[in-house]
Amino acid sequence: MAGKNRERRSRIKSGIRKKISGTSERPRLSVFRSNTGIYAQIIDDVKGITIAAASVNDLGKKSGLNLESSKSVGKKIAEKALASGVSSIVFDRSGYLYHGNVKALAEGAREGGLKF
Repeated sequence: MAGKNRERRSRIKSGIRKKISGTSERPRLSVFRSNTGIYAQIIDDVKGITIAAASVNDLGKKSGLNLESSKSVGKKIAEKALASGVSSIVFDRSGYLYHGNVKALAEGAREGGLKF
């Protein structure tokens, strides 16, 4: 069953990536969610570089994945992005539903000052 879900997410992800791409003016905020953590990267696809990255591991907590930690990761990535001179981004949910931890990360990034 896990193989079917992985294939479905991969198909959805490729459909999303056809439509959006990160540029120097508006880089892409990519999200990866696992059972134990959530990870975010701000990527410039034109240059092929990662501008900033944040994860639950950066917070120093051992509590695992919950809405509060996801929101904190969003605020952390926004802080790093603003320090790098990025204020406007394109959100890439990577095939995950915009719900729960992915939504909390996005809200945290918005609260941190990113516009998308």
